[in-house]
Amino acid sequence: MLSAPAPVSGTTRLYAVLGDPVVQVRSPLLVNPIFARLGLDAVLVPVHTRPEHLARVVDGLRCGGNVDGIFVTVPHKAAVVALADRHSTMVGIAGSANALRRDDDGSWYAENFDGLGFVAGLVAAGHEPAGRRVALVGAGGAGSAIAAALLSAGVDRLAVCDPDAGRLTGLRSRLDRHWPGRTTTSAGPDLDGADLVVNATPLGLDPGDPLPVRPELLPPGSVVADIIMHPRQTRLLRAAAALGHRVHHGIHMLDGQLDLYREFFRWQDRATTTRPRDVGYRSCS
Repeated sequence: MLSAPAPVSGTTRLYAVLGDPVVQVRSPLLVNPIFARLGLDAVLVPVHTRPEHLARVVDGLRCGGNVDGIFVTVPHKAAVVALADRHSTMVGIAGSANALRRDDDGSWYAENFDGLGFVAGLVAAGHEPAGRRVALVGAGGAGSAIAAALLSAGVDRLAVCDPDAGRLTGLRSRLDRHWPGRTTTSAGPDLDGADLVVNATPLGLDPGDPLPVRPELLPPGSVVADIIMHPRQTRLLRAAAALGHRVHHGIHMLDGQLDLYREFFRWQDRATTTRPRDVGYRSCS
């Protein structure tokens, strides 16, 4: 049974999800019940942010004294890195971030939990990635983080495809510095011998989107994963399941991130209080 959310008041701490669009965002449905369960006076809300407005929105949220963090979804995960004051090693490898924590001096600290959450979701569902051969479609913000996390988890071979040659070259270079010789890249999907096929693109958000891979080319026995959370059954997953493949839904990636978010944002340390938290206003003018 879910805990009832606390009423929003002048003491409520704010978190925002930035994306374009935001109709597919499901994180408030999972995070707000966590706030209620922990007794935290906080709320997470979606904020529709177009790419040309991203810097203004992030800087504006920095100036809000009761804003503690930002979640980032498509298409902002790469662009938001330049707007953070500091970032983790994972962000440096992936070249993208999906969470910004506002520290006590008012600065934004960026981290990326997409890949770690995706791997945690795979393991929880019984799809251990170690020793597997993986075909990953998409080298954008989420795809880059998933690539790094899969290699860190011990996949044997990672074949990444993306039509953006510059994006692909940059990701390959960063991955090879940490895991040399384990990644191949191509403009189109390389499904040859893949045990796991992952769609890390937005293709599937809209019912009219083309399929990211041709289902008839999926290797026999492969697991097919999609990171899209809504709709739960994307066209790719429906087609793969119809051909007898095991499928892995996008919501598992978010489920795998929840404990990581709790630690990152220090939610377990913030009991409900009527005293606003003091923060700085670095670079706010």
